[in-house]
Amino acid sequence: MTTLGAAVADARTRFSAAGLPDAAIEARLLIGGLLGLSGIEVFTGGERLLTEEETVRIEKAVGRRLKREPVHRILGSREFHGMDLLISRETLEPRPDTEILVECMAPHVRQIVADKGSARLLDLGTGTGAIILALLKECPEAQGIGSDISEDALQTAGRNAARLGLADRFRAVSSRWFDAISGRFDIIMSNPPYIRTDVIPALEPEVRDFDPLVALDGGPDGLDAYRAIAAGAGDFLEKDGVIGVEIGFDQKETVVAIFRAAGFKLAQARRDYGDNDRVLVFTVDES
Repeated sequence: MTTLGAAVADARTRFSAAGLPDAAIEARLLIGGLLGLSGIEVFTGGERLLTEEETVRIEKAVGRRLKREPVHRILGSREFHGMDLLISRETLEPRPDTEILVECMAPHVRQIVADKGSARLLDLGTGTGAIILALLKECPEAQGIGSDISEDALQTAGRNAARLGLADRFRAVSSRWFDAISGRFDIIMSNPPYIRTDVIPALEPEVRDFDPLVALDGGPDGLDAYRAIAAGAGDFLEKDGVIGVEIGFDQKETVVAIFRAAGFKLAQARRDYGDNDRVLVFTVDES
């Protein structure tokens, strides 16, 4: 038998030897997640004896991480905006930078609710449902649709909505952008695929080999999704509605130009925690 502390130390050593960054943090996060322990419980519970079943589970998980599978994919969930969200094979991991899109859209949702009494949201390429579910959680008067082309993603988003008690205000719809969408929305938002096709082979293995390609590949110049969203949004956005999109670090000017050509004006731009352009917010240009 081995102890929790010995298992964490062994994982840390093996991760470090493999050149993985943050080996100590990842060892505690992975093993704590597998055993349902908080970071403090892992830190203070080093003398705890592990069962044979726990030891086998940890060994399998460590082996998967050494093959560069991300920790949260191994655990099957990740925290986002105070929610524990399930992750599946065809969904991206919700990442902290995407919380900036939620932060940008939340005031607009609240203002629309104050003006109208309710708000209707559309999340294009919803994946885990992270963005729209975070907004629904913050605004009980809002309801909305999360669309995706992946049935796996739609099922995952639906399960996350149910786990969070939001299923009565969220609907998952199979649609490529606006193809199967009807009605009008106060808020349209998306974290679309925006990586250039030729860049994908050079991505870190954790992204290239484990994130779904369809959620990464934005076409030859990385802008295919923005063209589709800008071209279709006018038919689905309320007159006083708002569009919010996440972008790549070098895409601000080109994405602004795409939306401007489609009749929208830039209302807000936000940078991420690394000081890169990350979120753009548009409204209808009535000039």
